[in-house]
Amino acid sequence: MRILVIEDDAATADYIAKGLREAGHVVQLARTGKEGMMLAAGESWDVIVTDRMLPGPDGLTILRALRASGISTPVLVLTALGEVERRVEGLDAGADDYLAKPFAFSELRARIDALGRRPAVSQDPVMLRVGDIEMDLLRRVVRRAGQPVELLPTEMRLLEYMLRRPGQVLTKTMLLEGVWDLNFDPSTNLVEVHVSRLRRKLAQEGQPGPIQTVRGAGYILGERG
Repeated sequence: MRILVIEDDAATADYIAKGLREAGHVVQLARTGKEGMMLAAGESWDVIVTDRMLPGPDGLTILRALRASGISTPVLVLTALGEVERRVEGLDAGADDYLAKPFAFSELRARIDALGRRPAVSQDPVMLRVGDIEMDLLRRVVRRAGQPVELLPTEMRLLEYMLRRPGQVLTKTMLLEGVWDLNFDPSTNLVEVHVSRLRRKLAQEGQPGPIQTVRGAGYILGERG
């Protein structure tokens, strides 16, 4: 994979680059937010890894600019700020994943590999529908009751996974494996945060929430089968 790493701490940047190159990836380093912004917007990448705190535009500013420009490259945010509120802020800005420092390189690599593995979109069927929610798989457009719903890439994958399994109880483990391609629990509220965000975006006044929580089990989209 082609991976852009935006990190101003030289030791951390070199550590990440060395490990990823040894794993067979092509890595480009950017030492400032300005350099990172130019590279992120100007070239094609499979995954972008950015520190949150950077000289110049910070990581979240870069992330918001990319998403506003329609660039959907998966982004992993690194930060020394590990509080839940900080992680949620990063996810709301459009991050696909969030990793607090210090971290084990094996976890970083697993998360990057997961972000870089995107299954090809099935064109059979072309449209997925559950209740009044529909997803056009070719155009990557979602509507509820005919109204467009703007989703980030990870939210789109999460909803697609649920739409393909209507009425089925989907556990956290199933979602981690099916959406994030993780075969281990990263010990974060990754699933809960994304389900919550998806619920908010699908919510319509006077309409029941389409995603139900099954206490102690998982989530269901649509009526339980």
